[in-house]
Amino acid sequence: MVKKVLMQTYLWVLLLLLYAPILIIVIYSFTDAKVLGNWTGFSLNLYRSLCNTGAHHSLMNALINTIAIAFIAATVSTLLGSVAAIGIYNLKARSRKAMGFINTIPILNGDIITGISLFLLFVSLGITQGFTTVVLAHITFCTPYVVLSVLPRLKQMNPNLYEAALDLGATPMQALWKVIVPEIRPGMVSGFLLALTISIDDFAVTVFTIGNQGLETLSTYIYADARKGGLTPELRPLSAVIFVVILVLLIIINRRADKAKNK
Repeated sequence: MVKKVLMQTYLWVLLLLLYAPILIIVIYSFTDAKVLGNWTGFSLNLYRSLCNTGAHHSLMNALINTIAIAFIAATVSTLLGSVAAIGIYNLKARSRKAMGFINTIPILNGDIITGISLFLLFVSLGITQGFTTVVLAHITFCTPYVVLSVLPRLKQMNPNLYEAALDLGATPMQALWKVIVPEIRPGMVSGFLLALTISIDDFAVTVFTIGNQGLETLSTYIYADARKGGLTPELRPLSAVIFVVILVLLIIINRRADKAKNK
């Protein structure tokens, strides 16, 4: 009994430590206070101000750039990572192990090293840094995560399904699209969401590949804003909205996964 209480207490304390900062931001998004921690009464003015794009043009531009980069990078990395995972899965055991190890290196590698490496690569190739280089950089570090998400689904799949589809007259592309893709779709969705989250959250790689053309993402905007001596109050409602959207998406995806398992 005591052991059970201690385990539950530990779990709740851990959850509190993880989510307390987010809850504080959400709570203080409903007040006009310019400084976090100073409650001046319930108000929706920060949300109204956030919706007024004219007043916070640079913040909304940074948000739009972040979302655009994240969706492009996540989509491309999902396609590349899925194809790469299929290729790795069909290798011989020793080669598969070697490729799996190589795929893990970018994940274990520090973000700052990846950012500097990509910066030097773009400079050496004479590529002007901006939106395109940021997208390419995000695709680079998101793809290995997609590979890791898709590979377990391939290992769970019946290896004879593909061959059976070919024996029944399907072309390799038809077998890939109608047999393999449905089997690995949950891994692809998980990889896409993971890539999307990582791309939105990234700062180190972005700051090295964003250039000096005036492009800003949400992470670089917050960094520049913090260096000025404080954070724009409208970042609190924006953070709250992003958190709620991600939470709703996760709930929907988990419910769909549970329904698929029950079927």
